[in-house]
Amino acid sequence: MSPFLQLECVNKSYPGPKDAVWAVKDISLTVGTGEFVAVQGASGCGKTTLLLMAGVLLQPTGGRVILNGQNPYALPSGQQAQFRAQQVGFVFQQFHLVPYLNVLDNILAPTLALNRNGGVCDRALDLAERFGLTKRLRHVPAALSSGERQRVALARALLNQPKLLLADEPTGNLDEENGQLVVRCLAELARAGTAVLLVTHEPRIGDHADRVLKMKAGKIS
Repeated sequence: MSPFLQLECVNKSYPGPKDAVWAVKDISLTVGTGEFVAVQGASGCGKTTLLLMAGVLLQPTGGRVILNGQNPYALPSGQQAQFRAQQVGFVFQQFHLVPYLNVLDNILAPTLALNRNGGVCDRALDLAERFGLTKRLRHVPAALSSGERQRVALARALLNQPKLLLADEPTGNLDEENGQLVVRCLAELARAGTAVLLVTHEPRIGDHADRVLKMKAGKIS
């Protein structure tokens, strides 16, 4: 299994009233192609900060992030955004759907600023069918259940066929049935070759992951 994501002694600090406050402290972590890694820890332990640095959304204070053999933070900001769009998909607890767009357009949101082609639209429809959303394509998020909204968010994350999928508490707002559906999908993606890194406070997630790591006070044990 070749490494796809490598975090090398990454840390993140913020100025405090007296001393720096460390959200993440000297974490080294590798996620291989086709591997599903779960990081478990209580709220406030630094899990989301870790995920944002891995996803090229938050510059580390120190250390290196290597994605697919490249340090994306060494790129100019415009190229960082393009690199992120090509390599990384995100799934968040709060869904972050566009409230005035229907299901189909929310799935297609990563391409709204681009010229759509038939292949992209076909893929969006295939993803909608995969997640049981075909009959909801013209509904806006307010007309959907929490489970349906998370499935829309997952379909959107997969539209560009990312090589790395990052999931931040993706089952936090879901019931047991929908939560299990989402986690099974992440496991299936890993088996198909996607590198998956999930952070969560829920112990049940670990049953589906290849590896489970514990995070506390900004460090992984």
